[in-house]
Amino acid sequence: MAQPTGGPPDTSGFDTTKFVNPAQVGGIEWYTIGDGEGRGVRALCVNTGGGLRYRVLADRGLDIDQAFFNQHSLAFLTHKGVTPPRRAHDRGIDWLKGFPGGLLTSCGPFNIGPPGEDQGQELGLHGTHSNTAATIESVVQPDPRAGRMQMSVTGVVRYGSLFGPLLELRRTITSTLGENGIDFADEFFNAGNTDAPHAWLLHINLGYPRVDEGSEFCYDSPKVEPKEVPEQVSRFRKGVDPKRVPGPLEAHRGFNESVAYLFPRATDRAGNTTVGLVNRKLSIGVAIRYSTKEFPRCVNWQHWGPGEYVTALEPANGTVRGRWVDREEGLLDTIPAGGRKVYRYRIEVVSGRDGVESLRSLNGRK
Repeated sequence: MAQPTGGPPDTSGFDTTKFVNPAQVGGIEWYTIGDGEGRGVRALCVNTGGGLRYRVLADRGLDIDQAFFNQHSLAFLTHKGVTPPRRAHDRGIDWLKGFPGGLLTSCGPFNIGPPGEDQGQELGLHGTHSNTAATIESVVQPDPRAGRMQMSVTGVVRYGSLFGPLLELRRTITSTLGENGIDFADEFFNAGNTDAPHAWLLHINLGYPRVDEGSEFCYDSPKVEPKEVPEQVSRFRKGVDPKRVPGPLEAHRGFNESVAYLFPRATDRAGNTTVGLVNRKLSIGVAIRYSTKEFPRCVNWQHWGPGEYVTALEPANGTVRGRWVDREEGLLDTIPAGGRKVYRYRIEVVSGRDGVESLRSLNGRK
């Protein structure tokens, strides 16, 4: 793809003398879903030009549902898929009725985990974020002819009510033309005049064919804390390798699932770490890179029910036992009035033998 002598400088790896419209090599397309349960939902399709394509849902808090690398789907999608946001799903476990699955469903910002009550406030499963629409501030397209390789979407999500607590999230999602990563910057601001309890979890859902029997979780966690479940359901019991993905399990039909807290080891002084999952047959892996200072735990959800065959790696700033439990145990985060808190993380597709083996090396395997 070298430029001809005398042509414009090659700053991108793309030969800019061979296309007139940058959308030919990548970019962002914005539309509204026109049919089915998702009718009316605003969506932005991002094509990185490197094989990774994903869809950002503006009306679901700028979360991501569909994601593909070349022909392979990366994410798990629920039966109904994307639906419009509904405040009615803020109560009890009704969050599940609108859960699209997807590559990223963010949980919080006031509660993660089960429904319950804390200091007189009723809390629904996994919080209100997923059922809150964003206000789009900017959509920036790449322009390789001008040497601009990055593309991004920035939007604002607001939560709370009169008398508080009030929070505002400014999320920026960035990809680089020709690369296969998604960079996130989540900046919270407490716009209220009282301190706000804060819980934030990244529900990163991986599904077939990216996830299949024999796929392998990759992480270096000196400590693993399984949640209590019936022995026959647990993937973290003695004699079972929880890092090795099984085929569909009869024991995981219905609500049955297996969950554990991982505490991945930081790889540098800044506290950065990587967790992921590889499929050696497809030579594809997904790496999740984040800071253990921002997310001290990573929840590993495994639900291998027939049809509903899914797993998730979920960096979190607290536990999924409920806000009231985290408060009692001194684990609950708080954003003071007028204060800010920022999370930066990356979801990246690795491919080929070198990429897959680099991720597998987290397990001490070559």
